[in-house]
Amino acid sequence: MPGPDVIIILATGIATVVMALVAIVQENLIRAVIAFAVSSVCLAILFFLLASPFAAVLELVVGGGLVAVLFLVALVLAGGEEEKVRA
Repeated sequence: MPGPDVIIILATGIATVVMALVAIVQENLIRAVIAFAVSSVCLAILFFLLASPFAAVLELVVGGGLVAVLFLVALVLAGGEEEKVRA
């Protein structure tokens, strides 16, 4: 039976993949950016659990913070509303 460390690492890895897939398939851009930020935070937690604190902090700052805030600011400045494109 795997120890609690393995279970936590597997749960964090599954959460990372699920949130990344949600960010890809989400049609609402704000929800996609939030899912991307959560995926980035989960990846930082995974790095921390795998004894790589420098990579965890770097992923948390760049992925979870900087990129997500940049996307949200760009959406707000662009108008924030999406229009449906008819095919």
